[in-house]
Amino acid sequence: METVKDSEMIKQDAQKSYRYISLITGLFVAILLISNIASTKIIQIWKFTFDGGTILFPLSYIFGDILTEVYGYKTGRKVIWIGFLSATLMSLTLGLIGLIKPAPGWELQDAYMKILGQTPRIVTASLVAYIAGEFSNSITLAKMKILTRGKYLWTRTIGSTVIGQAIDTALFVLIAFGGVYDWRLVFLILLSNYIFKVGFEILLTPATYLIVGFLKKREQTDYYDSRTNFNPFRFFD
Repeated sequence: METVKDSEMIKQDAQKSYRYISLITGLFVAILLISNIASTKIIQIWKFTFDGGTILFPLSYIFGDILTEVYGYKTGRKVIWIGFLSATLMSLTLGLIGLIKPAPGWELQDAYMKILGQTPRIVTASLVAYIAGEFSNSITLAKMKILTRGKYLWTRTIGSTVIGQAIDTALFVLIAFGGVYDWRLVFLILLSNYIFKVGFEILLTPATYLIVGFLKKREQTDYYDSRTNFNPFRFFD
């Protein structure tokens, strides 16, 4: 049963002004947009072949973990939707500019279309995978925090990434490349991306601990989503 004290704490939390939330939101959106643009180049590291965005994109999951762990799912939900709307706006803008006739003397139209003229299929794959993966990651972490009573942060950051990145990577690769390439190649791309992203999260776990500890101390908050509505489409809480 919810007590008067619990209700008062919820009200105080809703009214609280956080010092670093704007910075984290800005970095989260920047990572998302930069990753989408960098994805237009295919690179090779050792025996793994990736799109360039894979190098930076895993950081968005780390930021997502930090947001949910420190500020709670409701705050993370808002930031995820801000990222989604920003990525949609970027894709529509780049597509529109590609369709507009270039000025006389500007001879880089073909180069622009090859690099920034994203196909509707790739854009759809990116946006669907992002929204499904990020929300899966955030919800998993929030619920695991309650189950672990706030202990063992590494189990939440890695566990949520294992689930979120599996959904994100599978949706993106299957929507973007399914039926376009040989299914064996599609599977190899999916597996390579997934291993790299999860491995990236594991390697940066110590840094995640430091950032989470710093924010909890400076912001004087450690949110538990014990009474949270996890509906991703609940915009007004």
